[in-house]
This record gives sequence, structure tokens and C-alpha cells, in this order.
Amino acid sequence: RTMSEGLKGPVVVENKPGAGGVIAMEAVAQSPADGYTLLFATNGTHSIGPALYPARKIDPVKDLAPVGLLHTLPNILLINPKVPVKTVGELITYAKANPRQLNFASAGNGSTSHLFGELFQISAGIDMVHVPYKGGSAAMPDLISGQVSMMLETIPNALAQVRGGKLTALAVTSGKRSSAAPDVPTIAESGLPGFDTSSWTGLSAPLATPKPIIAILNAETVRLARDPAYLEILKTLGTDAASSTPEGFDAYTRRDIAKWTEVVKKAKVQVE
Repeated sequence: RTMSEGLKGPVVVENKPGAGGVIAMEAVAQSPADGYTLLFATNGTHSIGPALYPARKIDPVKDLAPVGLLHTLPNILLINPKVPVKTVGELITYAKANPRQLNFASAGNGSTSHLFGELFQISAGIDMVHVPYKGGSAAMPDLISGQVSMMLETIPNALAQVRGGKLTALAVTSGKRSSAAPDVPTIAESGLPGFDTSSWTGLSAPLATPKPIIAILNAETVRLARDPAYLEILKTLGTDAASSTPEGFDAYTRRDIAKWTEVVKKAKVQVE
């Protein structure tokens, strides 16, 4: 609704699920380059997908035009209270002293929570056992009961369990604290300087979209990121507003692809 007001026209959302976002990406790539059909891009479609499936037939960098970032969504490092640690530093020390005695849950092989967990392991120099589930919600009961030790879950799915005392939030994955959980430190300030990764969303357009149209759309994303009412809505969702130039979004995407490609390689992630 907020974007509709800014662009002075209706913005209609059409869901095109399937193939990890590839169906939606192809639909946008094949649409008229007139600024009326856009892709709600995510780190799943634009960086993790290319890292996991480098041979897939659509490339978000080469086949789509960047408009700009919209949101960032840090994950939160959740730990079962039975694990005898209170900080990220203590967790790393404990994991090094007890290799493969800790395990971490994820929403499935190749999911964001899986790769965030692998990045944490690589950065910390520790060795834990990955336990994939069919979705984050499926993992939560075992995390609460202590069947698994920890999980790097999105903030909206995690805060209720933390506030209810069932799980402990050690840190968030972003480089700065989240507005939705300002009392939770970052991993970077808790023992791993430089650690900074988040889920994110943005807008992409058909590749041949004229630059003046891209500029109009980008200006709207920048305006949204400064709208107080919009920011308040995002805060309740555990999401932070973000914005960039089209060139900045392109560079951001390329860096993210390179990062996750390296994680997939080092962790030997295999998906069907």
C-alpha cells in the first residue's frame, strides 16, 4: 500500500512459486521492460540459489536489472538453555573443546538457516553436526526440548520462544543490532569480529528496462526506507528497512553470491 501511494498507482502482488524462485524470475525476465512488472528478489533467489545451483538457466546478475534493496532480516542465534554457555565466545570455546558434541538445526539442506550455520562454523573454526528439518517450525520443538543444541533462525520466528524463556538468544547475525531486538548483541561484538550476514529483499526488473524508469522505481525504495510509519510496521515484523542505488544493489548481490559460493564449497553442501 505504501508503495502504491508513492507511485500513484496500484501495486498488485502475484505469487509464482516453484523451483526456488526460478519460475518467478523467468516470468519477470520475459515481461515487457516497461517498469510495470518487477521481481520481489530475496537472498534465496539472488545469492544462495546461484551458489547452490550454478548451472541453473537464469542468472539474476546477467538476466535481470537491479532496482534496489528493500529490507534486511538478520537471523538470531538461538540456543537451548541446557547448553552450558551464556555468550557466543563461551559457545565457541565449548564447541572447540567438544567437537561434534553440539548440533545445529536448520529448515533443510541448502536453506538460509543451514548456510548461516555453516558460515558460523567456518568463521569460528568449530565442528558441529547439522540436523536438517522440513522447515524452521518443524525444528523448533526439538530445539526447545534439547534434542538439538542451537539454530540460526529468523527473528520473527524466534522472539516468541525467547521471550517465553524457552530458548536463549545469544546474538544476531547482522553487523549492527536489530531494531526488533536491540538488547541482543551481534555475533561480531560477541566474539567474531567482522561477522555480518543477513537475509534480504530487493526489487529487480526486466534487463532492458530503461534507466529513467529504474531511477523512478529506485527513488521510491529510498523514500520507503525513510517513511516513519513504514519503519514502525517493519519493526513489528522483525525486519529492518534498507535502500541502495541500482549499482549498489548489483554489487551487493555479487558479493553475496561469492560469499555463499565459498561457504557451499567449504562446507561441501549438497542438495537434490
